[in-house]
Amino acid sequence: MQEVTTEKKEFTPNIVAFCCNWCSYAGADLAGSSRLTYPANVKIIRVPCSCRVNPSFVLKAFQQGADGVILCGCHPGDCHYVTGNYYTRRRMSLLFSFLNYMGIEKERTRVEWVSAAEGQRFSAVMNDFVKTVTELGENKRLTDLRVKEGE
Repeated sequence: MQEVTTEKKEFTPNIVAFCCNWCSYAGADLAGSSRLTYPANVKIIRVPCSCRVNPSFVLKAFQQGADGVILCGCHPGDCHYVTGNYYTRRRMSLLFSFLNYMGIEKERTRVEWVSAAEGQRFSAVMNDFVKTVTELGENKRLTDLRVKEGE
């Protein structure tokens, strides 16, 4: 006779972080070299500029099983491409309204401005975001079920 275990597996969210090459990715690098911690389930995708992140990238991340998506870029006024983060702010505002309309909790997405000298801030932002998404639980709204079959 087999023993049935009712052990519940702790939820660990999949987080996708789009980071601009010049500031946020460098901030992540500084956090690492300073031995500051943030969860290993944050998958960083380096982009040339935060404005390079097309809203379809965020939708695709959710479709591929992400439970949360964060976009990090240079502080407004400090963009290496002059106005990139202004476009980002406007574009993501519209995307977040669209996601809200679709029933995706607004807490699953975030835009943060992190400079290359803010390794401590990068670590704190990632830890806070992972904590928030963990409390929300698994994203089931946009996930393509074919992605989860192999688990």
